[in-house]
Amino acid sequence: MNDIEFGLNTFGDVPEGDDGTLVSYAAAIRQTVDEAVLADQLGVDVFLVGEHHRPEYAISSPETVLAGIATRTSRMRLGSGVTVLSSDDPVRVFQRFATLDALSNGRAEVILGRGSFTESFPLFGYDLADYDVLFEEKIELFAELVKERPVTWSGTMRAPLVDADVFPKTESGRLNTWVGVGGSPQSVVRTARYGFPLMLAIIGGAPERFAPYVDLYRRASEQFGTTAHPVGMHSPGFIADTDEEARELVWPRYRVIRDRIGALRGWPPIRREDYDADIAHGSMYIGSPETVARKIAHAIRALDVGRFDLIYTTGTIPASARLRAVELYGTRVIPMVRELLAEAPVGASADVRA
Repeated sequence: MNDIEFGLNTFGDVPEGDDGTLVSYAAAIRQTVDEAVLADQLGVDVFLVGEHHRPEYAISSPETVLAGIATRTSRMRLGSGVTVLSSDDPVRVFQRFATLDALSNGRAEVILGRGSFTESFPLFGYDLADYDVLFEEKIELFAELVKERPVTWSGTMRAPLVDADVFPKTESGRLNTWVGVGGSPQSVVRTARYGFPLMLAIIGGAPERFAPYVDLYRRASEQFGTTAHPVGMHSPGFIADTDEEARELVWPRYRVIRDRIGALRGWPPIRREDYDADIAHGSMYIGSPETVARKIAHAIRALDVGRFDLIYTTGTIPASARLRAVELYGTRVIPMVRELLAEAPVGASADVRA
């Protein structure tokens, strides 16, 4: 299983500086670029930035940040995690990522999502009542755009296109496109129908509970006659030199952001025991390199995925600690995971559980 790919994902969380105060949004974006440069130097396969429109996050335009990263890196792929297609225009999304693909010499990829955060909908004039139809129509159009041929299309949420040719084209003739899914069977089937790779967003609970979605994707792809690509997963975590350091750095910051979002969604305040339980048994990859590597290896085996992306920033974790986490992921976690996966066949997951 040495062909497994490893990525890093961030939403551009605004970190603390060395003096303990929050840095500016501009500094937070530059910090993200510095982390990406380090990841590229250390052999990380993919670097993703997500789209948010909230005060905790600095990145609302992933492809712009990725374009900056492209000019300072040379090997790893660069993508969004995710692009909220529902509140964007498919033509413009394609054009922006095709431009990124040119600047990065073919390293661009886009992960399309419906959006678990909804701030972009009113911001750009969309009605949340149209949440489902917006994504269904726009992904249908995007599936035509990535063929890079003139498109004729009509729907109810945007103006129709008649023999419209969209520029620039990519050099390869195909923009690498994934679909991010948080647990809806219908979304898994839709992804298979269009022949896109599936990225599972696993942010809570044991990863094993997503195994039926991997199976559903493969069965649906077979029925549609499309390609069942290797499935990816992304989950939150953080790496420090010791388990205790990692847990204590993340906990107070995770609690603030989790409860702030939870208050909007009707969740009860998170308890420390819930946090610790999710680290021990769920989908939070927080700890020393050894702890995180064993847990990632277990998840990869449990789901038989071809890619693991770590969401390595949570809240206001200090910038220096974030750089250290990137360093540990590239130099220690990834090599350890590869060694663990080489030691035992798929299905022998108990020996690598954290």
